[in-house]
Amino acid sequence: MTPEDKAEPTNGDGVEVPNALPALPLRRHVVYPQMIFPLEAAPGPEAALIDAALAGRGMIALIATKNPDAEPVKPEHLYARGTATKIFRMIKLPDGSRRVLCQGISRIEILEYSQTEPFLIVRVRAIEEPEEKDDDEEFEGYQQGLLRIFDKIVDESPQLPDEVKVHAVNVERAGSLADLIAANLNLELVERQEILELIDPLARVRRVTELASRELERLKIGSRIEEEAHEEMTKAQREYYLRQQLRAIQKELGEGEGLEVETDELRERIEAANMPEAAQAAAMREVDRLSRMPSASAEYTTARTYVDWLLDMPWSVSSEDSIDIVEAQRILDEDHYDLDKLKDRIVEHLAVRKLKDDMRGPILCFYGPPGTGKTSLGQSIARAMGRKFVRISLGGVRDEAEIRGHRRTYVGALPGRILQGIKNCGANNPIFMLDEIDKLGADFRGDPSAALLEVLDPEQNHAFSDHYIDVPFDLSRVIFICTANVLEPIPPALHDRMETLALPGYTDAEKIQIARRFLIPRQLEGHGLKHKHLRISKAALKRIIDGYTREAGLRNLEREIGTICRKVAKEVALGNDKPTSVTGKSVEDYLGPTRFFSETALRKGQRGVVCGLAYTPAGGDILFVEATRMPGDRRLQITGQLGDVMKESAEAALSYVRSNAEHLGIEAGFFEHSDIHIHVPAGGIPKDGPSAGVSMATALVSLLTSTPARSDTGMTGEITLRGQVLPIGGVKQKVLAAYRAGIKRVILPARNERDLEDIPQELIEGLEFVFVQNLDEVIDAALEAPPRQRQRPAAKSA
Repeated sequence: MTPEDKAEPTNGDGVEVPNALPALPLRRHVVYPQMIFPLEAAPGPEAALIDAALAGRGMIALIATKNPDAEPVKPEHLYARGTATKIFRMIKLPDGSRRVLCQGISRIEILEYSQTEPFLIVRVRAIEEPEEKDDDEEFEGYQQGLLRIFDKIVDESPQLPDEVKVHAVNVERAGSLADLIAANLNLELVERQEILELIDPLARVRRVTELASRELERLKIGSRIEEEAHEEMTKAQREYYLRQQLRAIQKELGEGEGLEVETDELRERIEAANMPEAAQAAAMREVDRLSRMPSASAEYTTARTYVDWLLDMPWSVSSEDSIDIVEAQRILDEDHYDLDKLKDRIVEHLAVRKLKDDMRGPILCFYGPPGTGKTSLGQSIARAMGRKFVRISLGGVRDEAEIRGHRRTYVGALPGRILQGIKNCGANNPIFMLDEIDKLGADFRGDPSAALLEVLDPEQNHAFSDHYIDVPFDLSRVIFICTANVLEPIPPALHDRMETLALPGYTDAEKIQIARRFLIPRQLEGHGLKHKHLRISKAALKRIIDGYTREAGLRNLEREIGTICRKVAKEVALGNDKPTSVTGKSVEDYLGPTRFFSETALRKGQRGVVCGLAYTPAGGDILFVEATRMPGDRRLQITGQLGDVMKESAEAALSYVRSNAEHLGIEAGFFEHSDIHIHVPAGGIPKDGPSAGVSMATALVSLLTSTPARSDTGMTGEITLRGQVLPIGGVKQKVLAAYRAGIKRVILPARNERDLEDIPQELIEGLEFVFVQNLDEVIDAALEAPPRQRQRPAAKSA
């Protein structure tokens, strides 16, 4: 038999009650028709019963047990009459239980127990109540008398709200009124069941009137005793008395014992959690509130969740640092090639920690192009120190609450992502990586970068306050590591709190070493290959780097190696187990035609075309500047999606050339009847910055003197109207870009000579550096044949 058979109408409201219903035994409770009743179904058979009912018509039979302590409950333990109820709300809880709100529909008689496992299913007969006569004076007299008594009970009882009186007055049928009042009286279980089994409305009203009169007398006596004893009760006695009353009420409702056990358990956990004093006080205060709340209340869940968060936070749980300098250096060298400056900084920190255990954690910021190993370096630091590693991405975060958390007044409030990460890792001193910090946003919900000021300030973060937790949490032992592609978008106040370390990119030789040590073994393992299946020569790696990738990092290189591995894996899967060797000549067989060529050769011998060097979030890059002249009316046209700073550099370059035309060997009135157009190709990419000034000035001089610029030379530097060349940033990234593009000579501002210390020796040996102080020196070094001969100091070469 299914949980619900065909239905038949059973009461005056026309509600249909099925012939068969899933039956749920009730301990110490009786449910009447029209009564709304909350209940909890334990995981297992009870939860399955609720699910089965909801899969049908959403109705169950609620039947009181004769002996509330009987275990397990069998059919002989249940009364012969119960109530058919309709489930109209159900919530699934994480522990597998169900929280249900249902409403009584009709009295029912149990005819047969058709199923006992895994839950009860009963055949029932709905009991129709006799029709009440509207003009029956006896009915009306009993009904009015019962209402008067109940009105006095509500006035005397502190537990019954005044709204119950309003509800009772608006009940039209005497039988329903008796059910409503019986549900709100403090009755024994047998008396409640007696009311349920009284079908005749008049008999039910008489019996409820007797019970209500008894309840009223009891309340009056209790009130009189309470008033007489009130003056003698101390605060402790009063609290004890109230708790005893509350315990008795909860016991009657069937929820007291479980709630008391739960709150006692929470208090024990709080005392054992070794919390700070403020956190412990907040947790105890919330548990006291829980003990006075019904478990079905929505606020109960909110308060319980808050207490769980306080208990789960690692207030005093720390990872033990591994202060072995030699082992830490070995781990860093094993995980990363080169990056000596960054490794030295980490080892220095460990050395200081070995001498001073209570040192506050540093705030480091690794910045550089994508794919240079910023995130993986953070993981290696955690491994070297024996700490747990937490990473959150800040890219696109615009809400301050993501950092500080939501206030508990909001539905679904949670702590911010900082404390969520701390809680999830289970230690209060992890390596905490804030990825993509340069991509933080801000809108009407607040500025996350401003919220990070407290997180990343060693003078403040020992008492970080999250809006949800609302008690200070010590972040001073956390080592925060931020990552960024560029530093410019980071607000100055936030930048000031961080120690910045650059990862500008890798040379070809470094990429080859990294590919052989890390990338190729990782891709072989990821594609199910062994070293005997595939060997990629050094010449092949050089060909891939030069012809198929143009990047500062390593992601595209690893992607191309993965492409080769996939093609070899296909051959192995087809049964060809012969070793495959990829050479420089055979790379095209796996990766197709070469994708990148040296553009410098294509620009050879062209007037008005100069190769500049730029710094982008993806690393260094070369930037061609083109200038042309045409008849016109003294207009300067600048194209290529250039920013305001770059446009101003172009105007400054033109002003310098016009004011020094005779000195440069240019016709004095060249601009009188001409237009000048300066264009920077790759117009789909936004460009800005002052370092293109020397390139634009040199392109104009090359155009107006009909002298081509050297195709093997790249340059960078900011200019003034007086022709001075000012220093710029991103030297290493720009030099790496020149090296990748096949440029042989690099013109740099003289004051950037000190930056060569950061450039690998192989680049210094493979390039010629020309250091200049003014545009005269730039023009002499950049053009194939300087347009004029004059006495001035020669540019310094390196």
